[in-house]
Amino acid sequence: MAKTVSLTIDGKQIETSADNTIVKAAKENGIFIPTLCYHPDLKPSGSCGICVVDIEGRRQPERSCSTKVMEGMNITTNTKKLRDARKMILEMILADHDTDCPACLANGKCELQDLCDHMSVTTRAIPKKLKKLPIDETSVAIQRDPNKCIACGRCIEVCSTIQTVNALTEVGRGHKVVASTAFDEGMGNSPCVNCGQCTVFCPVGALTERSEIDMVWDAILDPSKHVVVQEAPAVRVALAEEFGMEKGLATPGKMYAALRRLGFDKIFDTNFSADLTIMEEGTELLTRATTGGTLPLITSCSPGWVKFAETFFPDLAKHVSTCKSPQQMLGALIKTYYAKESGVDAKDIVSVSIMPCTAKKFEARRPEMRDSGYQDVDYVLTTREFVRMIKEAGIDFKNLPEEKADSLMGDYTGAATIFGATGGVMEAAVRSAFFLLTGENLPSPELKVLRGVTNDIIEATVEHEKLPFPIRVAVANGLGNARKLLEKVKEQIAKDGKSEYHFIEIMACPGGCVGGGGQPFGCELVDRGIRGGGLYAEDGGLPLRYSHENPMVTKIYQDFLEKPNSEIAHKLLHTYYFERSEKDGKAVKEVTHKH
Repeated sequence: MAKTVSLTIDGKQIETSADNTIVKAAKENGIFIPTLCYHPDLKPSGSCGICVVDIEGRRQPERSCSTKVMEGMNITTNTKKLRDARKMILEMILADHDTDCPACLANGKCELQDLCDHMSVTTRAIPKKLKKLPIDETSVAIQRDPNKCIACGRCIEVCSTIQTVNALTEVGRGHKVVASTAFDEGMGNSPCVNCGQCTVFCPVGALTERSEIDMVWDAILDPSKHVVVQEAPAVRVALAEEFGMEKGLATPGKMYAALRRLGFDKIFDTNFSADLTIMEEGTELLTRATTGGTLPLITSCSPGWVKFAETFFPDLAKHVSTCKSPQQMLGALIKTYYAKESGVDAKDIVSVSIMPCTAKKFEARRPEMRDSGYQDVDYVLTTREFVRMIKEAGIDFKNLPEEKADSLMGDYTGAATIFGATGGVMEAAVRSAFFLLTGENLPSPELKVLRGVTNDIIEATVEHEKLPFPIRVAVANGLGNARKLLEKVKEQIAKDGKSEYHFIEIMACPGGCVGGGGQPFGCELVDRGIRGGGLYAEDGGLPLRYSHENPMVTKIYQDFLEKPNSEIAHKLLHTYYFERSEKDGKAVKEVTHKH
């Protein structure tokens, strides 16, 4: 445990950890210091200078985000000199910043906008010098607008340090520096895996999702189209905070009601196909484990992780589950099973998904995702896009009466809803794997050892007298942690010919899908934990908590899919993978084949 130090900030004597920076110590004690480039979940860069403070005995102001506290410090955060310096910095940023705020996707969520309001910066002493640069639309998932970039470095830090993808770098010199890709060739021509963490950490809307709202509205308003929607588990715990409700509250009933008022013809739930995924993936795991197949099996629900694996670990492709993600499973079933049951021609169905994830936009457009005979998922909206549609339609989300999803593929269990939190897929899988191995349910469905937002890799062994063998598992969230875990797996296989693990869960985003790249702007790690807690709370309150107990899943196997891993299940619900170039992320060759 770190020792504490005593210091004074604005006349208030405080005690704080000696490991803290000034800005963190101030925040913990209710003292406001304005920041812009700083983010509590990232290594401070000190690039903007907004957070300068005076420290007694030092000649020049210091940047509080990167200056450690010391015993006896006497700090002043607000003087005329400091205010003037901060205003000058803001004016310089605004002089080279696109300030068409009403048209910006980050409007109302922009940290620069908030700071200007806080500092009462209403005029510009420095003339506008912005030269319009082209917007980067090379990616199907992420749009980059260099005219809004303030060179804070957050996106570069999260991409290189937390995600270890290194798709972003600084381009230009002096005041012309912006975050871009190597040689400024565009996000779609880089190793970017579309995880979207850059969009979550960007303070100003320079990096956002590629919006598909207009296409979805066009489909809804076209009487010849039958528009079907699905929603991921993490979406239902992010909506409340956007509409003045308790942060992390699960609002599935209001979510369904809002979707009906928007005009969707049929409302299913990705949680249904999460339960289906457990049956397919659990059967795949047990088949491999009991027949000498390739282990460990690694989850395939996160498309950012899948592209990361294809780019940096193609030699481990045979370890990745052949199961499609729940989004793509449901997309294929909407245009086959639902089309058959409803009598709606598949060519008239528009399949829309609402996801906490920008990488889902890329996944939906992978050329192999057409097993229904059509593009399985036509459009993907992020949580942020869904919120904008609700507001555009004038829907009073907070006061909506709760409704239910449509039958056939709308029911789900608690195991499905925890898919949205890191460790949730693993917990759901173990619940059903135990049943498939023993014919009985676990004494308790809760495996708390697998829960919680963490910057570490979770390892656990599930043991029980009725299990034929202990199940050894690992969970990694964030691609930097995934890289560490996979390097360990590769070393074990090279040394011993096998890995110690049976099953590994990897989620591209820290905290899992609750912290996805399409979730509301301004998300910190603590917010991801609150959202995850909301999913676990919903799980605890549901009557069914094991995927194999979902009656709709039982029915679809009886009526259509026959059994887990059947021939038709493999055709519609499973996939294959490619090796991708580390230079531009493009597919080089197929490295696994569909069964």
